[in-house]
Amino acid sequence: MPRPRRKRFIQFWPRVTYFKPAGVPLATLQEIELSGDEIEAIRLKDLQGLDQEEVAKKMKVSRPTIVRILQSAHKKIAESLIKGRAIKLKKGGDVIMPRGNRTGPLGQGPMTGRGLGREVGRRRLGSMSGNQPGSGPGGNCVCPQCQTVVPHGRGVPCYEMGCPKCGTKMVKE
Repeated sequence: MPRPRRKRFIQFWPRVTYFKPAGVPLATLQEIELSGDEIEAIRLKDLQGLDQEEVAKKMKVSRPTIVRILQSAHKKIAESLIKGRAIKLKKGGDVIMPRGNRTGPLGQGPMTGRGLGREVGRRRLGSMSGNQPGSGPGGNCVCPQCQTVVPHGRGVPCYEMGCPKCGTKMVKE
């Protein structure tokens, strides 16, 4: 029996957890999952520029484990970019966030009790409006396979709806 997997400590979890290539319907897209420890290792090593020893100390694992985590994450990201796959960020059961509330050990990051900033109650710059994909109520959902058009229902994203004729996942028109 293999020994139990050691818990990995992460100090940050991004608000955006899904990335997809533009112009590819969600229904036809293959996903690649990046785990919480892979995201944290990439953040610490590639974004913050720490060396592998420092990353290992922060995540409370060995340096060889960090090497394996980084290799896995880099391979998944490269495959996604080269083959046009979506990236889904997923926290696993082997990840510990010290405060358990997405904020890291010192309350830094999202949901720190300071509200959402100046943009609360106002239309955010760059937000979608009108009849664009992901724009919310209104518009139509279209089946990418048989071209069936169904009015978009409030509260149910098109990609969660199945086509009434063929059962394929719908996309926003």
